[in-house]
Amino acid sequence: MNRSEKEQIISAMKEKVLRSKSLFLADFTGITVEQITELRREFRKSHVDYHVVKNTLARKALESIEGYDKVLDKLESPTAIAFGYDDPVAPARIIKKFRDKHEKLAVKACVIETQVFEGKDLDRLAKLPSRGELVAGILGSIQSPIAGLAGAVGAVMRDLVYIIDAIEKKKAA
Repeated sequence: MNRSEKEQIISAMKEKVLRSKSLFLADFTGITVEQITELRREFRKSHVDYHVVKNTLARKALESIEGYDKVLDKLESPTAIAFGYDDPVAPARIIKKFRDKHEKLAVKACVIETQVFEGKDLDRLAKLPSRGELVAGILGSIQSPIAGLAGAVGAVMRDLVYIIDAIEKKKAA
């Protein structure tokens, strides 16, 4: 691989890191081709890029980006990187599901919005709700008091109608 090819790989990786919301570094030692193919298929479904990278090229790309200096020491042994674009927690869920099934793929580090987590925190990160779930929860909390108020106003109006009806029946008798 010549210098210009390496520079292209480094710049492409910088672009992916800057565009992604999360980054998961993993050691894929001991995983078969079929298993990697299965993992890549799951990543594609969730719009997650998964690439095996040379540690020296990854180090050069990450050194030039602020906030990623804490993961440079994790770039040892074979490294694959999963880039989460839409949902920052999606790669964690996919990797956890894969690990539960195959008991392989050691996570070295996780970076979500430039916050670095150890690989052992993967299970905790996989349990986090997605952005859509958070938005739905917030909207539900906002809507709940409004629905309660509408119900209370409706109940007052209904009770008023019952009282007027009762008075009318009483006068008619």
